Amino acid sequence: MSDAIQQVHTLRRDGVALVLTQTADEMARIVHWGGDPGPTVPAAAFGLTGLPLLPMQHEGWAGRAAVTGDRAGRWPHLRLRPQAVNLTESTIDAIHVDDEAGVEIQWTLELTDQGVAKVRQSLRNRGEGVWTVGGLRCVLPIPDGATDRLDLTGRWALERVPQRGAFGFGVHSRQNWRGRTGHDSTTLLCVGSEGFANRAGEVWAVHVGWSGNHEHSAERLPDSVGALGGGELLDSGEVRLEPGETYETPWVYFAYSAAGLDGVRDRFHRLIRARETHPRTPRPVVLNTWEAVYFNHDLDKLKALADKAAEVGVERFVLDDGWFRHRRDDHAGLGDWYVDESIWPHGLNPLVDHVHSRGMQFGLWFEPEMVNPDSDLARAHPEWILAAPGRLPAELRQQHVLNVARPEVFDYLLERIDALVKQYRIDFIKWDHNRDLVEATTADARAGVHAQTLAVYRLLDELRTRHPNLEIESCSSGGARVDLGILERTDRVWTSDSNDPVDRQQIQLWTGLLLPPELIGAHVGPTRTHVTGRVTDLEIRCATALFGHAGIERDITECDADELSTLTGWIDLYKSTRDLLHTGTVVVPDIADPSAVVHGVVSPDRTRAMFSYAQISSAVGNTPLRRAPMRLRLPGLDPSAVYRVTVALGPHGTGHAVAPPEIDGARWTGRALETVGLPVSRLNPADAMVIELRS
Repeated sequence: MSDAIQQVHTLRRDGVALVLTQTADEMARIVHWGGDPGPTVPAAAFGLTGLPLLPMQHEGWAGRAAVTGDRAGRWPHLRLRPQAVNLTESTIDAIHVDDEAGVEIQWTLELTDQGVAKVRQSLRNRGEGVWTVGGLRCVLPIPDGATDRLDLTGRWALERVPQRGAFGFGVHSRQNWRGRTGHDSTTLLCVGSEGFANRAGEVWAVHVGWSGNHEHSAERLPDSVGALGGGELLDSGEVRLEPGETYETPWVYFAYSAAGLDGVRDRFHRLIRARETHPRTPRPVVLNTWEAVYFNHDLDKLKALADKAAEVGVERFVLDDGWFRHRRDDHAGLGDWYVDESIWPHGLNPLVDHVHSRGMQFGLWFEPEMVNPDSDLARAHPEWILAAPGRLPAELRQQHVLNVARPEVFDYLLERIDALVKQYRIDFIKWDHNRDLVEATTADARAGVHAQTLAVYRLLDELRTRHPNLEIESCSSGGARVDLGILERTDRVWTSDSNDPVDRQQIQLWTGLLLPPELIGAHVGPTRTHVTGRVTDLEIRCATALFGHAGIERDITECDADELSTLTGWIDLYKSTRDLLHTGTVVVPDIADPSAVVHGVVSPDRTRAMFSYAQISSAVGNTPLRRAPMRLRLPGLDPSAVYRVTVALGPHGTGHAVAPPEIDGARWTGRALETVGLPVSRLNPADAMVIELRS
């Protein structure tokens, strides 16, 4: 290895810098990823430290190799040499070759305007015979000071639960082999300075933008720099490249923050909002019929539900599961994407026309990737199931997975969905996916998750090309497909199948570490939550759903006049503030009380803000004899501005104060709101309040 560094190159955007060093003939190394150090640091300050673009054994890396694979069992250890390195102010594009092994790898990094580093690799087979790809991991270096770790886990109806721990020596690997992103996916893996919090400390975070099998990892060796990264997980023999063929990894996203988790949130939210495909129109209020009628599809009932929805201000009416052939429960019909003539003798037109006549958009539920064994499709084409011949996987939810990568399956699904969108002028699709891909194997007995994921992406892309105004929601048993791969081609996610507002406070908060509120589907459910059985007041359900893409999921024809009045007021509040909620900066104050959840959104010019305080369990110091007030400190405001404080929503209804009279309607400076804080009366468990600020 040469001792002379010939070049130091710095990429910098939005307070973030990546510093790259190059020697005469060795692989370039990233010697710094983090805060911008300012003017160029002398090359001698770096020496030969840092992490190679592709850490491998021949580079002195004793951890897991960035690239694995073989050619019929040969060349398991690549010696990649730089062939070309192209550098700009915001990109690195490097090509490395192992001529003897016959492998070429292109390594690409883009530092976006928001300070997020996007990394991907492509591997081309330049040799003779098949090259079997083991895996390609995208990694960036992390410093010794990153000693704490935070990631997320969860289950059905309780997604994205945080867990913290120390990050020492060894590998912390979060692997997901479910064939979909997963309820237990970490979404983001974060490491940082000791005790990092929402608004304090340094944080380095990674997200893999892929909806199939994947890994997030953090690795540190006693004699080397740490590495943070991830990539797609490939099963044995899943990607076999013929001569000249190329495998490309998904994008892996890296974010650094000097201001705690809020800095990570802000970078990802701004990155996502800058997408060309990001929704630009106001996010319409949704009514979804699932928890209102389930499979009981009756035209008169649904028309009455639509009438009541229009009265309270709903803008999008979505017909959920149960409209297609043989679908009287979840045991039959999946795959038979034709309107059930026995339930809908005149098709869906009577309902669609009625919904449109009330000024609402119409949406429809699909689960295209699945099939019930009890279906016309499965009986006619059992070979379309994603399985090896004679080896059906375990049946889950009375359904199997269709092999969408099979051309005739792809064509059938595209034709059916396209025809229905045209016929019924569908504005919105709820795209569901209700089981893991277990033993996902093709007809030739090869692993099939990689091809399946790409085929689903192509199907979504083609539908959006044919119907540019069609919006699609990613739903996967609730929140089991939340990643930036699926969100390149969808417009929101269904965050969780649970509408329990107490659980939803945490679920939505941690989903928001990656996604801005306008992409987070959040609905007001019934008084007794169908998943948890918890009974809650309408106000906390409204307050919780306000901070997302808001909607309703209950039978509102059964609501009394007071409930309808509250829903109408809440929808009016949402419509008057969604321009703020869906464009502003999300802030999460650090509070000592784990029984409360506090968060807010501040407008880009800091003239307006909305904050939510929810009490999700009993608080110490809040007894029947002494209800100690809490100081609600509100960060992110303009310190010199004077704000009028209004309680917009509280446990006694819209507009009712739950704070001392001198608070509601009073004027406070931004500095006082952050340093002193509002002396708010503590709420009872399962209560919430929303505070609106205007300067």
